[in-house]
Amino acid sequence: MAPPTFPVTGDEAADRRLVSDPLALLLGMTLDQQIPMEKAFIGPHVLAERMGGPLDATAIAEAPPEAFLATFRGPPAVHRFPKAMAERVQALCAHLVAHHDGRADDVWTGAADGADLLSRLRALPGFGEEKARIFIALLAKRIDVRPEGWQGAAGPYADGTRLSVADVDSRAAFDRVRAWKKEQKAKGQAVPKAKAKTEGQRVRATSLAARSRPEEPTP
Repeated sequence: MAPPTFPVTGDEAADRRLVSDPLALLLGMTLDQQIPMEKAFIGPHVLAERMGGPLDATAIAEAPPEAFLATFRGPPAVHRFPKAMAERVQALCAHLVAHHDGRADDVWTGAADGADLLSRLRALPGFGEEKARIFIALLAKRIDVRPEGWQGAAGPYADGTRLSVADVDSRAAFDRVRAWKKEQKAKGQAVPKAKAKTEGQRVRATSLAARSRPEEPTP
């Protein structure tokens, strides 16, 4: 079996860390919000280098918040919202310490099946339904972690109905996923604009109709 690959960051050392360090992978997914995916997933590598050693959930959870925020801010900042995301990363690591003995991989190795894995991911700070489903697809496609029923738990991200970072297995795939995301974002922006245009037309038509009606005589 070929070793896992996840060429998402453009940095070979950072990509290797993602497939060899479960905490790095989980933190990358945590950071994948409102920034480019390569920026999000290189974040754990940057944190590890700044902290001077391998990532450790207990060390991150117990770090003084101001000191950890300074590490997060850099420069350059690990995320465009350094304070909020530094707090989220510490909260996630605290959850791992409290519920998984500080081990990120226990989130998935300890899951009974896909549905249980989805539930365990949803319990993590910062993991909503969509992020949890994408991460299940990422585990299956990139790390070969496939509990029974993972496809149902991953939903449309399992079969590529919706592309995601889980589908990045090469730089060409990276470009496809990025293009698809841009296309979906453009469609999402077009819908509100179309609705606004329709509403504007309705308001104008109502206004014109009101002006065309003869004025009622005053008694």
